[in-house]
Amino acid sequence: MKKRLYSFIYYRLLGWKTNVTVPNYDKCVICAAPHTSNWDLFIGKLFYGAIGRKTSFMMKKEWFFFPLGLIFRAIGGIPVDRSRNTSLVDQMANRFAGSKLFHLAITPEGTRKSNPNWKKGFYFIALKAQVPIMLIGIDYPTKTITSTKAIMPTGDFEKDMYEIKLYFKDFRGKIPENFSVGIN
Repeated sequence: MKKRLYSFIYYRLLGWKTNVTVPNYDKCVICAAPHTSNWDLFIGKLFYGAIGRKTSFMMKKEWFFFPLGLIFRAIGGIPVDRSRNTSLVDQMANRFAGSKLFHLAITPEGTRKSNPNWKKGFYFIALKAQVPIMLIGIDYPTKTITSTKAIMPTGDFEKDMYEIKLYFKDFRGKIPENFSVGIN
């Protein structure tokens, strides 16, 4: 039922398309970009539900006030307290270890503004949890979300990150000037 509702809204009402060739892993970190607007969460959740998959995502704890907190938790939100001195990589790797099925979506830019220096946490979570990184690109001009590549982190951060950024270089966010991969 949920998949049909997500599909109806995503495909029929909003007119989006998908291009997905990666397998439905039991566990994976989802690297989703570009992230240039608050609409990306809404569109991304509809997309993932329309293809019949469930995902969690991390968000600043400040967004988890009543009643928004109830909604965000219900759709997979995990509040993150950036002021605490705890390893988020360890926390998420432990969550992967304790779960049979777990997809964690992360926007690597760490902001909705242009940032060629992407955050590294998504990579190190996947590396520590020994799960693939599924690359999901959102392209507003064509209204298409694409996922045709996944990589298993090798530990060679520079090489793997270059490959990841190369995948995203041609996607255009809702506000294209707010997205940069930092490579040509």
